[in-house]
Amino acid sequence: MAEDAQLLKGILEGCALALLRRETTYGYRVVEMLRDKGFAGIQEATVYPMLNRLDKKGLLSHERRPSEIGPPRKYYSLTEAGERALQDFMESWFSIRGNVDHILEEAKI
Repeated sequence: MAEDAQLLKGILEGCALALLRRETTYGYRVVEMLRDKGFAGIQEATVYPMLNRLDKKGLLSHERRPSEIGPPRKYYSLTEAGERALQDFMESWFSIRGNVDHILEEAKI
């Protein structure tokens, strides 16, 4: 469903910001970290455009670094604007999650 894709897009952006807060890294490593955290079906074709979007919005910065196995890699890190966006995402997420959890818990009864 299109609604699922839009919801997932926003969630993935917030998760990518959170992962990049902990570690400056390259795109494929972000894919691996998302997969390791439960987004098993996530594709590179989803993550790379997302990272470019976040970079263009000024939420990430990047630099090219040499790679042992090929051409230089683009390493991403969070900017100050990215830190603020992550904080906003976290506040929204915890509020929304709490509301949804409350409603779903009531529905179980």
